Amino acid sequence: MADEVAAKPVEKWTLGKSFRRGSAGVYVIWLRDFKIFWRDTPRRIGAFVQPIIYLFILGTGLQSAFTTFGGGSTKFVTFMYPGIIGMTVLFTSVFSAISIIWDRQFGFLKEVMTAPIPRSSVAVGKILGGGTTALLQALVLLALMPLIGGIHITVEKYVLATIIMIVLSIGMTSLGVAIAARLKSFEGFPIIMNFLLLPLLFLSGAMFPLQGLPGWMKVLTRIDPLTYGVDALRGTILKGTNIVAGSGDLPSGISSLNIQNYPLAMDLLVLFAITVTLTLVAIWRFRQVE
Repeated sequence: MADEVAAKPVEKWTLGKSFRRGSAGVYVIWLRDFKIFWRDTPRRIGAFVQPIIYLFILGTGLQSAFTTFGGGSTKFVTFMYPGIIGMTVLFTSVFSAISIIWDRQFGFLKEVMTAPIPRSSVAVGKILGGGTTALLQALVLLALMPLIGGIHITVEKYVLATIIMIVLSIGMTSLGVAIAARLKSFEGFPIIMNFLLLPLLFLSGAMFPLQGLPGWMKVLTRIDPLTYGVDALRGTILKGTNIVAGSGDLPSGISSLNIQNYPLAMDLLVLFAITVTLTLVAIWRFRQVE
């Protein structure tokens, strides 16, 4: 009996020490990745300018294309604005995981793996580091909301959109970490990522409305995790915004343009479930690294 009582404080102390080590590991890995990004001036400038290029050059170009092919006065730049935010989060989050391959090539990952911290804390630190970078880029775009014509701006929209971007960035970074955890070459990562990311982007509704699609494509859009992130962003940011001047201005085959395809609660629930699942998969795969 006395032995059991004496063992309890030791057990608590051990668990507390393990938790502190894990938390410290997460913080150090996150801080290192963030400092690498922030101190790299060309990368930092490019990260902030790239979303603006996506929005005003790509958005304006596609606006002209839709107008030419029958879009009329429909505000496709406004419609695509949340989708471009989702696209920025997707590419930045996933490609940030290439730092794992970089660390493996230069031996840093091996040193981290031998440190007295859980491997899961390294994975979580990498996920938070990439997610922070993606979130910063997305916030730059979100700050440009007043420049997008016709959007009704409220504080609630900024807060809810930021929460959605945080969840989405963590989920997409987890996807990149899960894939990069077992790769050993820089060449293989971009090939696999482009093979995966382009379908995720095009099927999410970021660039075009998910209406009038063939049945097989509708099924693919519903299993695309980015679909729910873009749909939640669009439903939040464009709430109360009129982007269609009239049904006659829509492209052929589309009688109405839905701002949101699913209820916001459903989008958030699915997005959160996907993020949790991908995070657990990323941690599991990272713990298998030799």
